[in-house]
Amino acid sequence: MARKDIFTMSRKELQRLEIVRRVMNEKISQVEASEYLKLSIRHMNRIVIRVREEGDVGVIHRLRGKESNRRISDVIREKALRLYEKKYEGFGPLLASEKLEELDEIKVSDETLRKWLIAAGQWQKGRKNREHRRWRERKNRLGEMVQMDGSHHDWLEGRGPWLVLMGYIDDATGRVHGRFYEYEGTIPAMDSFKRYVRKYGLPLSVYLDKHTTYKSWAKPTIEDDLEGKKSLSQFGRALGELGVELIHANSPQAKGRVERLFGTLQDRLIKELRLKGIRTLEEANAFLEEYLPVFNKRFNVLALEKGDMHRKVPKGIRLERILCIKEARVVKNDYTVSYEGKFYQIINHVSRKRISIEKRLDNTIWLYEGNQRLKYKEIPYRMIKCYHQKDRVSERVGKQWIPPKNHPWRQYRITQNRAATTATPSNY
Repeated sequence: MARKDIFTMSRKELQRLEIVRRVMNEKISQVEASEYLKLSIRHMNRIVIRVREEGDVGVIHRLRGKESNRRISDVIREKALRLYEKKYEGFGPLLASEKLEELDEIKVSDETLRKWLIAAGQWQKGRKNREHRRWRERKNRLGEMVQMDGSHHDWLEGRGPWLVLMGYIDDATGRVHGRFYEYEGTIPAMDSFKRYVRKYGLPLSVYLDKHTTYKSWAKPTIEDDLEGKKSLSQFGRALGELGVELIHANSPQAKGRVERLFGTLQDRLIKELRLKGIRTLEEANAFLEEYLPVFNKRFNVLALEKGDMHRKVPKGIRLERILCIKEARVVKNDYTVSYEGKFYQIINHVSRKRISIEKRLDNTIWLYEGNQRLKYKEIPYRMIKCYHQKDRVSERVGKQWIPPKNHPWRQYRITQNRAATTATPSNY
């Protein structure tokens, strides 16, 4: 046997060759050799005879270099590659193999398809140099922590507008919840969280980044500073009222579970949307309700401990009163308040100078004095009084106040000569 043929053998074959040589040199018996190699005596005798007749290559299996009887035909291979190029371009081997079996009735493993695609030059995946970070263990129970974030992406691949996926993933089980919105902000965050609570309940904590929607960067007021309170965003205030702990991540890697989820969905979900031909926000959300249960059924994992830590919304608490934009306003002497450039006339009697204005998720405005709801009507302008030395005049004003004709500001005239005021006297 040539030296190069020995180096093509596997470690197991080299070990078998060494035992056969000992048998041929009568150092050990065939019975001892068969027990050592865990082969039958008959097969051991067959290998010894083959080595004596053919040389060292006799230990190599006779099927080496031959095609497998289970080999997929070239016709199916070419058809799968043709479908991938035409229909599934950009799909990963795993997702492409699933779609070939689901839609085209071509059953091929993802590893086989990966080798085909690499050989054809249609797939190449590189490994990025990543900074090493310490891995954090999952939480023990369902609902103990939920990671939340928004993913800005061209989910519809130009067929429709850019959308933001507000995604939730349970840290213990990997269960996913999400909904598409036009932007990432307070209203989408509250609406998506409300839908999550309606479906699963209140989690113990929410883990998210330091986006201005979730964390307020404003300096606390003097009153808050004296009371030791921190400035909160509207979303942070709402979660505090619901008793949900808000945890801010210091880096994207810290909330890596939801980041990796978006990477997976931007590969798999975006192609599912392409196959369905979805073009609008409404169609995308309708498809998401069908897609996520299937996704969760496949990729969920079991929590380390049994039990669900989600809490039901306590009785007497109305989510629409908490998950809303809530601000305080000062009531003027004429029982009017202004909010977002509009004026509202309060019909009820108000005993306090400050009331609460709530802007609900459906963009309706609600006024409250404590827990009492106030009736109001929107007015197009306020009556602003202008005081003159002789008369008192009033004028209708919208957003911009226009002085009346008899206002002192309109009576003032410049009578001095500018040249005279700037000239320098000769006898100075």
